[in-house]
Amino acid sequence: MQKKLLSGLFWVLLTNLLVKPFWILGIDVGVQNAVGAEMYGFYFTIFNLSYIFNILLDLGITNFNTRNIARHPNLIVKHFSGLLSIKLILLLLYLSITFSIGFLKGFNSTQFLLLAILTLNQFLNSLILYLRSNFEGLLLFKWDSLFSVMDRLLMIVICGLMLWGPQRSIFCSQFTIFHFALAQTAAYLLSAALALVVLLRRIKSSAPRHSLRLRWNKPFTIAILKQSLPFALLVLLMASYNRIDPILLEQLSPDGQGNYNAGIYAGAFKMLDALTMIVYLVSIPLLPIYSRMTKGDEITSTTRSMFSLVMVFAVTAACTLSSISNEIMALFYDNNVDEYSAVFRIVIFCIIPISATYIFGTLLTAGGFLRQLNIFATCSLAANIVVNLLLIPRLGAEGSAWAGLTAQSLMAVTQIVAALIIFKIKLSGQYILKLSLFTLSVVACCFCSSHLSWWLTLIICGSAALAVAIILKLINIKEIIQTIKTDNQ
Repeated sequence: MQKKLLSGLFWVLLTNLLVKPFWILGIDVGVQNAVGAEMYGFYFTIFNLSYIFNILLDLGITNFNTRNIARHPNLIVKHFSGLLSIKLILLLLYLSITFSIGFLKGFNSTQFLLLAILTLNQFLNSLILYLRSNFEGLLLFKWDSLFSVMDRLLMIVICGLMLWGPQRSIFCSQFTIFHFALAQTAAYLLSAALALVVLLRRIKSSAPRHSLRLRWNKPFTIAILKQSLPFALLVLLMASYNRIDPILLEQLSPDGQGNYNAGIYAGAFKMLDALTMIVYLVSIPLLPIYSRMTKGDEITSTTRSMFSLVMVFAVTAACTLSSISNEIMALFYDNNVDEYSAVFRIVIFCIIPISATYIFGTLLTAGGFLRQLNIFATCSLAANIVVNLLLIPRLGAEGSAWAGLTAQSLMAVTQIVAALIIFKIKLSGQYILKLSLFTLSVVACCFCSSHLSWWLTLIICGSAALAVAIILKLINIKEIIQTIKTDNQ
């Protein structure tokens, strides 16, 4: 089983690290350069509205299905049509709520058209995640890895041809944000269709024909939703404080600068999004590992090791990239570099609390402490809204960056304190001193190399941070080698 887990993690890391950074920093940035900050801000605001409520398309079904099929593979035939029917019913709920909010916000016909496309995209993406959960439950990790990036691969091809292809005028005479949204629709639709075909071929031989027809079972639906609602609430709250900033920017920015400020924030946010994905992929195997642990010493050791690993990465990335923010933003954007840079040098520090959240939040989730997590997320959302209300009228996109950092930090601190108390995790004074020395060393290195070229700063600070982490044994090379040897035995 451990070999399967390591194999799955390898394929997920490989495929995602090859494809998604290029998508975020290549195609997505190319689209923003093509349409401009204001139009991209218009898209980003409506996208985040559709994203915040996309948990209504799932309500924990995907998570339930992964665990259930892994434990009882034969139930895939029995549950497949029932779960798919629930998702179609949830689609109606999702559409009614998102379009009602659009109506209350006074959307015009253009905004409603884009919202309609993006809500369809959210449903197709949710459908892909559900289909992938079946592959995960059946331990078909190669198929899962393929479909985790297929939509992005297709979008890279489609958008690449539209933006830079030699015959791009054939695809669109002038690239607009609607071309971008419809390219996503085509990619999601094709990916979902292929995943469905592959999955049905896997289960059709053992499934009676009638069992794969869509049908709604009321007791089955109620039983599943009762189990998944606390998790769904947590995801909704976290999505809100992560994605509400552009919406508030659009509403609160003075002098009609809402879409422009949202576009600036979105452009600075992309690098954070790419780095967060790396930390997320590292955290994937933690939930099943924590779920099986019973001894306090095991939990303390694993938490300290994983926390050290992500903190070395997060602190190095945040300090280094913030110190060369102008040069980094100039690599990706043609205009408004100073505005992007001012937001980026703040928002990039969110990677530190986000990384801590992936460790301690996963631990609390594995322990079943969803009530506490929902309270923490509610407080973080409230803090985000309050800081945005105070700072957006004065600072614009920079104010939202400070609000995001405040919310993420509050969530991380509350989770760390709760985990330390609940699981009696012992972090010695010596360990805290090592983390402090490491952070000071990275900050000093960034300050001393700030006059150099950006690529030299990256190399010097990255190398120095790795060396200090190894010297302080925040990264224990011997322990890593021993773990690899143990896994191969």
